[in-house]
Amino acid sequence: MKYVVLVSLLALVCTSCVQENENASGLPVMGVKLPIEKEVNGKTVIDSLEHTIPPFSFVDQDSTIITEKTVEGKVYLADFFFTSCFTICPKVKKNMKKAYTAFKDRPDFAILSHSIDTRHDTVGRLAWYANKFDISADTWHLLTGDKDVIYKIAYDYYVTALEAPDAPGGFDHSGAVVLVDKKRRIRGMYDGTDPERMEQLVEDIQLLLDKE
Repeated sequence: MKYVVLVSLLALVCTSCVQENENASGLPVMGVKLPIEKEVNGKTVIDSLEHTIPPFSFVDQDSTIITEKTVEGKVYLADFFFTSCFTICPKVKKNMKKAYTAFKDRPDFAILSHSIDTRHDTVGRLAWYANKFDISADTWHLLTGDKDVIYKIAYDYYVTALEAPDAPGGFDHSGAVVLVDKKRRIRGMYDGTDPERMEQLVEDIQLLLDKE
C-alpha cells in the first residue's frame, strides 16, 4: 500500500512541477528538478538537475539485451503490463498500436513495454504476445528482467506497478503511456485506455521527432 501512495504522490508532483522551459516542441519537461552544487569560477553555486530515466538493462521478446543505449537519440514510449492481464492491458496495447503503426519505420522511435509479471512472462511468452499483436522487436520491445528492478524503474517513470493479491490478475498497474524524449526526459503521460489521448500522443510524438 505504501508504494501506491508514493507513486501517486510522485505522479502529483510530476504534474504540478512541470518545468517552464518547454523547448522547441512546446511540450513540457516533466518531473522535479533536483538541486546540485557545482563550481563556477572558483565559487560553489546551486544549479538544478532535470529528472531523467536512469540507465537500465532488460531482455526483450527476441532475447536481445535492451539498455538505455538502445534508445539513445530516440523518442520512445514506456508502459507497464503483463500478458495475462484481462482488464486494461489489451485495450492499452490496441491503442498503442496506433503510434507503432505511425512511426515503426523511423529509426529514431521505439517502444518499451515492461512486464510486471516476471515469473510467468518469459522471453517465449513475450514472443507469443508480440506475435498476437503483430509487433516487431525492431521497434517495440516487450521486456522482462529482475522484478525489483522493473518495479523501481516504474517509480522513475512515475507509474504504478506492483504486486497486489486483491487486484485483478494479482497486479496493480497504471494504464499510463509515458512519452520520453531523446535525452530520456519525460515529456508527457497519457491514459492508454483513452483513444482521444492516444491520438494526442501520436501528434506529440511527431512534435518531438520534428523539433528536437
